[in-house]
Amino acid sequence: MLPSRPEHRRAVPLLEREPELAAAARAVAALCGPAACGSLLVYRGEAGIGKTAMLAAVRRIAEDRCTVSGGCGGEAVTSAPFHLVRQLLRPVLAGLTDDRVRHLFGDWYEVAAPALGLVAPGGRTADPQGVRDGLDWFAARLVERHRARPLVLLVDDAHRADTESLTWLASLAVSVPSHPLLVVLAHRADPPPGAARLLDRLGGAARLRVTLHPFSPGATAELVRAALGDRADDPFCREVWTVTGGNPYETVELLAKVRDQLLDPVERSVGRLRDLGASARGSGLVARLERLGTGPARLARAAAVLGTGSPRGLAASLAGMTSAEATGCAERLREARIVTGSDPLEFVHPLIASAVYRSIPPATRTAMHGRAAWAVARAGLGAAAASRHLLEIHPGDDEEVVVQLREAAREHLAVGAPEAARRCLERALLEPPPPRMYAQVLYELGCATLLTSPAATVRHLRSALALPGLDGDLRTDATCRLAQALAHNDQLREAAHSVAAEAARAPAGPARMRLQAAHFMYEAFRATEEDGAGRSRRLAELADHLPGAGNTERALLSLRAFDAMLRGEDAEHVLHLCDRALVDGRPARGLSWTDTEWGFETPAMVGVAYAFTDRPDRALDLFEEAVRAYEISGWRGAHHAFAHTLLGLAHRRRGALVEAEGFLREGLRLADRVGAGLPVQWDAACLLVDTLLARGRVTEARDIATRHRFGPPWPNVMIMPDGPCVHARLLLAEGRTEEAVAELEAAGRAFEARDRHNGLWAPWACDLARALATDDPTRAARLATRARLQAERFGTDTAIGEALRCAALFARAEEAVQLLAQAVHHLKASPSAYEHAQARHEYALAIRCPKELAHAAALATACGADHLAARALRDHAHLTRDTDPVPE
Repeated sequence: MLPSRPEHRRAVPLLEREPELAAAARAVAALCGPAACGSLLVYRGEAGIGKTAMLAAVRRIAEDRCTVSGGCGGEAVTSAPFHLVRQLLRPVLAGLTDDRVRHLFGDWYEVAAPALGLVAPGGRTADPQGVRDGLDWFAARLVERHRARPLVLLVDDAHRADTESLTWLASLAVSVPSHPLLVVLAHRADPPPGAARLLDRLGGAARLRVTLHPFSPGATAELVRAALGDRADDPFCREVWTVTGGNPYETVELLAKVRDQLLDPVERSVGRLRDLGASARGSGLVARLERLGTGPARLARAAAVLGTGSPRGLAASLAGMTSAEATGCAERLREARIVTGSDPLEFVHPLIASAVYRSIPPATRTAMHGRAAWAVARAGLGAAAASRHLLEIHPGDDEEVVVQLREAAREHLAVGAPEAARRCLERALLEPPPPRMYAQVLYELGCATLLTSPAATVRHLRSALALPGLDGDLRTDATCRLAQALAHNDQLREAAHSVAAEAARAPAGPARMRLQAAHFMYEAFRATEEDGAGRSRRLAELADHLPGAGNTERALLSLRAFDAMLRGEDAEHVLHLCDRALVDGRPARGLSWTDTEWGFETPAMVGVAYAFTDRPDRALDLFEEAVRAYEISGWRGAHHAFAHTLLGLAHRRRGALVEAEGFLREGLRLADRVGAGLPVQWDAACLLVDTLLARGRVTEARDIATRHRFGPPWPNVMIMPDGPCVHARLLLAEGRTEEAVAELEAAGRAFEARDRHNGLWAPWACDLARALATDDPTRAARLATRARLQAERFGTDTAIGEALRCAALFARAEEAVQLLAQAVHHLKASPSAYEHAQARHEYALAIRCPKELAHAAALATACGADHLAARALRDHAHLTRDTDPVPE
C-alpha cells in the first residue's frame, strides 16, 4: 500500500541546492555579523524549477535572526502599480503608530506614502523619480530601525511583478551593499520583454545570480522514495525523471497523481507514468481542485482573479457565498495545500495561482473581472484598485467604466505611476467615451505620457485639439502642453508655431497673452531662428511698458529680461525687468517653480538673467528656492537636475569653481537618471566642461564631453551658455586651433544674425580674437574692439573687464598695461572672482610685479582655479629670481 497521508510521508529535502543554500547562509551571516553587510541574491530558472522552495529555505535560515518579509508577482496583479512594494514593506510596519510611520518617512511622507497605500493620494501628479527616491529614503530608515533584527526581503515570481515595483527594486539594488538589508529575488529565466530589462539590471547588481537546473536522476529517485517509500524501484524512479525532465514541481505533481491512483512504484507501472505526467501539468491540479466541490473551486477562482493576498471577505463576495461558507471552503483549500492560511487567501505556489487563473474559461474570467471591479469599488478600495479588473473586461460603450478609468488614471498619476495611468486612459478610449468626453480623455492621456513619451503626447494632444470638447482654459492648456512635449522632443520650431497658431485664433485676454508668451519663449530657446531681431523687437514693444501687475505680465517680463540679457542690452534695464517680474524678490504665486500653468522656465529665465548681469547673489536665492521646492514636492527628475545645474551656473558666475563643479556634477548625475539627449543634460555638460576648463582640468573636460556627446551636431534647443563657444574653448585648450576657429566663426554668425551680443553668454568674439592673434592680428584686433563696444553697451563690470583684458592683447605695451589695470578695476568690482584672478595675473606679468602675482595666485586658489594658481606661483618664483616669467 502506498503512503497517501501527509503524516506517513518522509520530509522531502531540498535536493541538489547545496551551493545556493550555502550562499544564502553566508549572506544571512554577513547581514547579522558585526559589519552588517547587505547583499542581493537572484535565483532564476524555468517554471517549477524550485525557486519558491529556495526562497522558503532562505526564510527558514533567516527567520530566527532577521525580520523577514515576502512578496510575489502574479498574473492578475502586473498592472497594479506598487503592488509588490506594498507586499514587501507594509507588513514590516505592523504595530507602528501613524506618527511613527510618518517619522520614518520624514519629509517624504506626502510624496511616497501614497505609493504604499498608507494615505490617500493627493490631487497633484507625482514625479515618478521622486516617489522612488522617497521609497529609497523610507526603506533606508526602515532598515536602520531593524538593525537588531536585520531586514530580509523575499521576492517570488519577480517576472510578473508590476513595473513600478521592479523599477524601484532595480534602483534599490545599487545601494543594498551599503545597508544591512538582504534582498532575495526569484524569476523565470525567460521573463517577458517588459520585465527583462529591469531584471537584467537587478542581476547585474547581485552578489549572486544563479540559474537553477533540473534534478539529476539520482535526486529524482531520492524525491520519489521520500514521497512513495522505499518500494520505489530504480526503473520506476528513472521513468519519473524521464517524464518530468527533473523539474521539481512537475515531479511532485506526478507523485501526487501516483498516490491518488494508488499506483505501485515498480517497473511494471512505468507505462502509466507518461499519461499521468501529462494530466499532472496544470490540469491535474485543477482536477484536484474540482474534486473538492463547487464551493472551494469558486472561492479559489475568485482569489485567483483578485490576485495575491486577496481578503477572504472580498473573495467570498466575488464567489457569491456567505462569510461562513467562505471560511469552510478556505479550510478545505488549505487542507488540500492549494492555499495557505485563511485570510488573506495566499496560494501555496505561484504555479498553482496561475493554473487556477488559466483554468477559468475566458468568457467567465472576463465576467469575473467585471464583477471584481465593482466589488473592489464597493469595498472602498478606490478606483485604482478596481482599474486592473476593468482593464480585463471587453469594451461595452459604458460611460461609467470610462468615468472609473479616468478616476483611476488620476489616482495612478498621484502616486507616480504614469504608465498605469496611460493603460487606463487607453482602455477608456476603447470603451469608447461619449463624444462630448472623447477629446478630454485624449487630453488626459497626453498629459499622462508627457514625462515618459513626448512623441505619444504630441499625437494624443493634436488629436484632442482637432476634436470638439476642449474649450477655454482647457484648450489653452492643451496647446501649451503640446508645445512643451514638442520642445522635449527637440522640435522647438513646431512648438513655437503651435502656440502661435492658437494665439492667432484666441480672443484678446489672458489666454491669448499666455499663448503669445509661450510663442516668444520657444522661439527664444531655439538654436536658430528666422527673425530673431524682429521677434525681440515685438517682445520689447509688448512687455517693456508692463508694470508686472499680474502673472501674465510677469511672465512676459521674465521673457523680455532673458531676451534683453542675450542681446546685451543695458544691464540696468535688464535688472529692472527682472525685478518687475518678481514679487518681493521671489516668484509670484502661480509662477513658482512647481506651478504647471506657466512652467519652471519663467522663474528660471529671471534667475539666468540675474546670473549674467553680475547679480549671481540674486540668482542663487532663486535657484536655492528651486531645489527646496522640488525636494519638498518630490520632483526628482529633470526639474531637480535643472535646479542643481542652475545652482552650478550661479556659482560659476561668481567664480566659486569648486562649488560650481559639485552642483554641476550632481545636476548631470540626476539628468542621466532621467534619460539621454535631454536639454538639461546638454546644459549641465556644457557648464561642467566650462567650469573644468576654468580649473585647468582639460582631460576631465574632454572626458565629460565625450561621455555625454557634447559637441556637434548640436540640438535644436539653445544650450546654456552657448554650447559651440564652450566646445571651441575646449578645442583651444587641446591645441586644436583650426577646428576651434571654425566653430567660433559659425557661432559668431549665428549670434550676429539674431542680434545677440552678450559676450559672457557667448564669448565667441574674444576667444576668436585670441585664436587669430598670431595668424591674423588685424582681424583679431577688430574683433576685440567690437567685443569691447558691445560690453560697454551691456555695462556690467564683468563684461567690460573681460573685453578690456582681450583688447590689451592687441595694444602697445604701455597702453596694454593701462587696459589691464582698467580690467582689474572692473573685475575687482564684479562678483566674477575667476575672471578677476585672470586679469590680475596678466596685469602682474605686464608690470612684472611679484606682489601682484602673489595676489593673483591667492585669488586663483580661493576660487578653485588650480592651474591658474600654479602658473601664478611659478611666475612669481621666476620674477623673484629676476628672470622672465614662464610662458603659458
